[in-house]
Amino acid sequence: MSGFDPLIQPHCQGQAFANSYWAATCPLGAPTPSLDKPLQVDIAVIGGGFTGLLTAYHLATTHHQSVALFEANQVGFGASARNAGFVLPSTGRLGYAQLAKKYGLDVSKAIYQEYNNAVALVREHIDTNHIDCNVQASGYLKVAHNQQAFSLLKAQSEFLTTTIGSKIHQLLSQQQLTETYMHNQQGFGALRFNNAFGVHPLKLLLGYKALAQQAGVQLYENSLVTHYQNQNGNHQLEVNGHRVSANKVVIAANAYAQRHFSPLTQGRYLPILSSIIVTEPLSDEQLAANGLITEQVVMDTRRLKYYYRRLPDNRILFGGRGAVFGHDQDNAKYQHNLRSALNDCFPNLNAKVHYFWSGYIAAALDDLPHIYSENNTGYVLGYCGSGVAFSAQASIRLAEKLMGHKVPDLPIYTKPLPKFPMPQLRRVGQLAYYQYAQIMDKVT
Repeated sequence: MSGFDPLIQPHCQGQAFANSYWAATCPLGAPTPSLDKPLQVDIAVIGGGFTGLLTAYHLATTHHQSVALFEANQVGFGASARNAGFVLPSTGRLGYAQLAKKYGLDVSKAIYQEYNNAVALVREHIDTNHIDCNVQASGYLKVAHNQQAFSLLKAQSEFLTTTIGSKIHQLLSQQQLTETYMHNQQGFGALRFNNAFGVHPLKLLLGYKALAQQAGVQLYENSLVTHYQNQNGNHQLEVNGHRVSANKVVIAANAYAQRHFSPLTQGRYLPILSSIIVTEPLSDEQLAANGLITEQVVMDTRRLKYYYRRLPDNRILFGGRGAVFGHDQDNAKYQHNLRSALNDCFPNLNAKVHYFWSGYIAAALDDLPHIYSENNTGYVLGYCGSGVAFSAQASIRLAEKLMGHKVPDLPIYTKPLPKFPMPQLRRVGQLAYYQYAQIMDKVT
């Protein structure tokens, strides 16, 4: 990515694509033409990731709007094709007990349902539209990294069962985890959610791109929106030097959004780098020696989490938080850190690293995603790394909000993203938190 940082550079157009495993195993194909003339549409969508493509699709199909989507690079540049491909029934960083304490039990239950609906919607998109995206075995293992963390997982499991009414999770002891799923040296038990699954995110994204195009969405790649203003209810955008008029606008670039594009989003999210390594393919003997039985997706309970999965070709994908500052993201030490953490989990895994890349997620101050609209401009921001799944539900809700339809009365749909205090110091705060979290992850 050549050091791109959304808090420093004005936009991401022209930046290099990630040298990812996903890009190496899925050709992007030729881009659609860039915008080369003035245009007038009902709705302009900015950003060609999961959220932008699905929101455009729903606006064109369910709501019968003329829609144009503008992607600054080529579809597949941003976070939608840089993630680990986890389709999880959760988003944000707040647990359901925390949500209940802050907003009430009814809100917590309703958000739980929204998150799980999202997973079902992704599965429905894949099955109904025959999207070949290497769907793997169902199941998400939230692995306790020490005994204290397992005690917390046990409390979470009890809350989900007795208070939320969940029937999709199971608490696994350390012995059950080892015998059935993996011999993780830092696994002290797990909470398993049976509806989650892994995908090839770039293949899924290109499937969504095809859906949007089939629905009549005008899709313009390599088309940077450089200016935007609302003139008496008519939105005027400048794209590649051409004027675009629209009745409504969707901002769907998430962490890759331009810093000063709109006061609705400015200073309201923190772009955080997440880095991933992928190993060489492992032999059956290597898999057996390390007890890598499962293909289910895995994440641990650290504050600075590690996440991993066994891929269909028996490579291991392993990810975690990367550099704080964009200029440092390609530093080999972050690849080394991930390799060391992988070795801590599976000491007998002597495998070469074939791929290393990074991408930005968007974190919110209140640890929740927000789907919000004001003056006929809507956005989705703050997935906190779980947008592969929740974008399927968020896109429906954003389309409904823009069209004036009623949506559930939940803080993720009714409240704007809170603004960071002193947003110019977001990176300083992030650095301080990382230092704190690294210490706490070692002692608790």
